Amino acid sequence: MANLKYSRQRAAIKEYLCHTTEHPTADTVYLHIREAFPNISLGTVYRNLNLLADTGEAIKISTPDGGDRFDGRTDPHYHVICRDCKRVYDLELDEQHIQSINDLAGQHFDGTVDSHTILFYGTCKNCLKKNCLDKNPKMR
Repeated sequence: MANLKYSRQRAAIKEYLCHTTEHPTADTVYLHIREAFPNISLGTVYRNLNLLADTGEAIKISTPDGGDRFDGRTDPHYHVICRDCKRVYDLELDEQHIQSINDLAGQHFDGTVDSHTILFYGTCKNCLKKNCLDKNPKMR
């Protein structure tokens, strides 16, 4: 954001993203930012989230349900979406594994590969537990 005019609203949005692990939607960010900026519009939140993603200060995660999620953590890492509750989780893999995927892809591409994105799908432990309880009520 060095070439951009400073914006208190954008700074507050970035701050919020950097202090949550929830991977919020624009609507969720809007609800939180509105507490400090009651007159902020949803459009302003969308524009600033997209600007942060475009400048590399946030990550936009496009989900299959059509709702984009945002992450203030910009170091290389993956995400897992729970098929049941739709939450997005960080997946911790060390840099060596991430680089090995770039290297493998580069071996099969006539050019250079320097980055990639991968989105995993599964069921989180809370939903697994809930599903187990739903199927076996005696475990409650």
